[in-house]
Amino acid sequence: MKKERKQRLAFERVRHNFSQIQRQASSSRARSLWHNESSIRSQLRQLGNLMLADFPDGQSVYDQYTVLLDDVSRRVLEQYNRKTGTNYSFDAVVDKNRAEYLRSGILSVLLSDHIPGMVREEFRRLLPPYPQDGYPEARQEKRMFYLHLGDTNTGKTYQALLRLRQSSSGIYLAPLRILALENYERMTAEGLPCSLLTGEEEVLTPGAKHLCCTVEKANLSGKYDVAVIDEVQLLADSQRGDAWTRAILGLCCPEIHLCGALLAKEQLTAMIRDCGDEYELKAYTRLVPLQMEYAPVRLKNVGQGDALVAFSKAAVLSLSRYLGQLGIRSSVIYGDLPPEVRRGQYDAFIQGKNPVLVATDAIGMGVNLPIRRLIFTELEKFDGESRRPLTSQEIKQIAGRAGRIGIYEIGYVACLDERVSVVEEKLAAEDDPIEQAVVGPSEAILQIGLLPLREKLALWSTETEPLSYYRKKDVNTELFLLDMLEPYHLPEQIQWRLMRVPFSLGNSALLAQFAEYTHACFSLNAQHLEKPVSEGQSCEQLETYYQQVNLYYSFSKALDMPIDEHWVLDTRNRVSARIRSALEKLRWDRPEKTFRGKTR
Repeated sequence: MKKERKQRLAFERVRHNFSQIQRQASSSRARSLWHNESSIRSQLRQLGNLMLADFPDGQSVYDQYTVLLDDVSRRVLEQYNRKTGTNYSFDAVVDKNRAEYLRSGILSVLLSDHIPGMVREEFRRLLPPYPQDGYPEARQEKRMFYLHLGDTNTGKTYQALLRLRQSSSGIYLAPLRILALENYERMTAEGLPCSLLTGEEEVLTPGAKHLCCTVEKANLSGKYDVAVIDEVQLLADSQRGDAWTRAILGLCCPEIHLCGALLAKEQLTAMIRDCGDEYELKAYTRLVPLQMEYAPVRLKNVGQGDALVAFSKAAVLSLSRYLGQLGIRSSVIYGDLPPEVRRGQYDAFIQGKNPVLVATDAIGMGVNLPIRRLIFTELEKFDGESRRPLTSQEIKQIAGRAGRIGIYEIGYVACLDERVSVVEEKLAAEDDPIEQAVVGPSEAILQIGLLPLREKLALWSTETEPLSYYRKKDVNTELFLLDMLEPYHLPEQIQWRLMRVPFSLGNSALLAQFAEYTHACFSLNAQHLEKPVSEGQSCEQLETYYQQVNLYYSFSKALDMPIDEHWVLDTRNRVSARIRSALEKLRWDRPEKTFRGKTR
């Protein structure tokens, strides 16, 4: 009885409130409509908690409130349309979403259900159903793929590049700027006119029909006789893999050479089959055997042709300093080194001026060096999220650098500690095959209105790929940059260009520079960008300054702004020379404790 009385009182309160809420809604200005809508939905929730059938006029009261809610919601939507320049229909928004509308309101349904649903329909209309369908010109081409797959240091890329140099026109797609630069210089030195294109420079050689570029800069509208795509297993990389996928699916070229690890074979053949193309597999195995050294290596005993591998810049520099204190000269290689400096370090090792090489796993990709013995200083690495053990493929990629035909007929593999058996086990293990290639968003997404680019990109990333052997790119970096650009209300084409400017978001100086350039261009209407100024002369400061010069170039290029290219080239050379001097000085600083205990 008490419960029935309580429900009756609650119902009477809601019924009594209707007239007051109706008067408020009819006289409310636009800015108060959202409050009226919220009040009506609150009353409807209370009615929903009652047994309306127990009240003779229960359904009638409920219907009155829903009619009032519809009226207020139409006005809310009209206000939204005027503000955003849109023309959404109340009936279209509420259709199929009536229950959610009653629960959360018209704008919530519009923004979380209706618009995303319309965008998905536009995705289906404008974006290709399958990744290979996004490249109709390439689908008209009859293409033959040559798969150069196998172990590291087996001549895969060398053989493919021989064919490239024999062709009338061709393109080499590199995973790293330094590899594009080195092959450009090699072709030029051989008298073959060649151009160079990376995110940091553009060298257009008159009459050149060959191009060396980083894979992200591949021009799919170009026609080539022969193409070489290096390190194709990187198509599975969450951040960069879409560049390899795009090149493989989209190059207009009758003869394409793919170089990389054997674990990519099944993925590549599936993609080639979907394109209606043909392929031939050229499997490569090592001619120089690898031999394990089971005794831990003493740092004081390293010598000519030894390469020590660590997994951070700090560890590499610490090792080099320690060896310097032992009287052992070493070259150093790590990711932040400019190509000019890296090449000098390679040359000093190759010529024997520095008998030892200390490097990160950057040496696992690219240049073949005369390494007699590869020494792992550790078997774990930080991958950007957590510290984890090296995979079998990573160990093979790095260890495979040991040995060189005509110089070292056996390559030796060792460790600083007793864990060489772990290396041996992973070298013998069969790699798990790549199961998915990464696909990125198509520029066709810009043709879709309805949502800002950031929201469209976020929604695109949640859509499932129809083919199980593809997956979406991790677009967190792009979303972060679009958040930075949002206050400037830029055209989507400009946002698209700027979110593809290459720089490291993890470097606070570069991130601040990007923000300053954005403000200068779109708030201050700057006609050119200010050149960066070096903050100091330490090795780390100089490396950051080199990257700031690159960002000055790349940002200007993205917006077609004037660039002082002579200054860029001259500054890069000067900064590289200073970094070389700073590295020399670092070697003779007081050694850190990190490796003291390992000299034995």
